[in-house]
Amino acid sequence: MKAKRSVAILAVSGIVVVSVVAGLDLFSSPGSSTASDPVSGRAELAVLNSEKAKAAKSPSAKPLSVEEQSQEIVRLRNQIEAVESARKAMQDQAALRRKAKNAALARYKALQKTDGKSRDERASRDAERKKISGTPKEVAMNLLADHGWKASQFSCLDSLWTKESRWKVNADNPTSSAFGIPQALPGNRMAAYGSDWRTNPVVQIKWGLDYIEDAYGSPCAAWSHSKAKNWY
Repeated sequence: MKAKRSVAILAVSGIVVVSVVAGLDLFSSPGSSTASDPVSGRAELAVLNSEKAKAAKSPSAKPLSVEEQSQEIVRLRNQIEAVESARKAMQDQAALRRKAKNAALARYKALQKTDGKSRDERASRDAERKKISGTPKEVAMNLLADHGWKASQFSCLDSLWTKESRWKVNADNPTSSAFGIPQALPGNRMAAYGSDWRTNPVVQIKWGLDYIEDAYGSPCAAWSHSKAKNWY
């Protein structure tokens, strides 16, 4: 029986090898009985030649010259510096944004504080105006707390100044230079509390209460002295 002929085309790395094989496998293992076949040997040689050709087509990298190495170092250094510059720029921008936020927050807090202070000041002014509004007796009553005195001290103060001046702003003692509701002697002692001391009951009352505190400690103590000595 004739052996069948077959045509095997082997393509290895661009090289085509055509062999006529009589029922043989060109790629049998080296240990097979066909390893010594002339046709198989030619195929293996073709494979080896193909590998050599492939190696010839892919030469090893050419070493860089000194100048090329210097250029590569400069390129890498420039690349690193560019990265560092970009990073620093980003951090600078972030710092500026944070600074702007902090400044805005500080302005907001300052406005809040100013508004709060303004409200407190307005409230304080309103309370002060309220204290010095009304009749001379009402003003004196309102100012007792500023000296740490209780409302019960007012009865003594009322008796004292009713006796001295009947709570008249323009009360003028004909036998002395005592003047006003508290009968300051002389009257211009009250000028330190206001230039309008002659006509302003609030100025006279503030001076009179300070005098009582400094000299006697309380209106009731001053009234006791007045009852005993007929003056205070």
